[in-house]
Formats: sequence, C-alpha cells, structure tokens
Amino acid sequence: MPRPKKPRFVSGYPSISSFVPQGVLQTGEVVLSVEGLEAIRLSDFEGLDQETAAGIMVVSRQTYGRILGEARRIVSDALVTGKVLRIEGGVYEMRGKQRHRHGRGMGRRCRR
Repeated sequence: MPRPKKPRFVSGYPSISSFVPQGVLQTGEVVLSVEGLEAIRLSDFEGLDQETAAGIMVVSRQTYGRILGEARRIVSDALVTGKVLRIEGGVYEMRGKQRHRHGRGMGRRCRR
C-alpha cells in the first residue's frame, strides 16, 4: 500500500476553474491540481525561488520541484494541443486561520 500524501498548503481555492481554447477544435481535457496551480503561481507569477516557495507550501524543495514540473507539463500540453484545462483536486490545505483539508481519499486515511 503506498504511503499517503501529506497535504500541501495553498493560499486559496482558485476563482477560475477552467480555461477553454477558443477558435480551435478542442482535442481533449487535462486536469491541473490545486497545488500545481499554487506552485506555478508562486514561481512564475510571484517570481519566488523554489526554496522559498517550498517553504510557503510546507514541502521539501525536491517535492516542490516535482509538483512544479508536473504542473508546467500539464499547462503546456493544454496550450500546445488545444485541450481544455480544468483546475481541481489534489491533496491540499488552505493556509491561514481556517484550515480545511481537501482532496481525494482524505476521509479514508487511518489515524493512529
């Protein structure tokens, strides 16, 4: 049985849930996780280095790099091939006063 994923911290749920290409034939759909979007926001939009961004998401720099690389691959696939990009899912927690866990399979996690 694989080890359960620890939740990553994100600043908030995105206000936009999908991007749809216009003027071209849609060739499919890809899904970007919420923590993947957060990694792109921190590195590419905010301009933070990976060490700082990893600290904000409370993950190791290596894990952050893996999340960022996968997120960039998904976004580039959508842009180059004309696929719909949906933003949803993942294993994450909201950063701040109110902490709520979200993600797939979180309810079945064993606690000891």
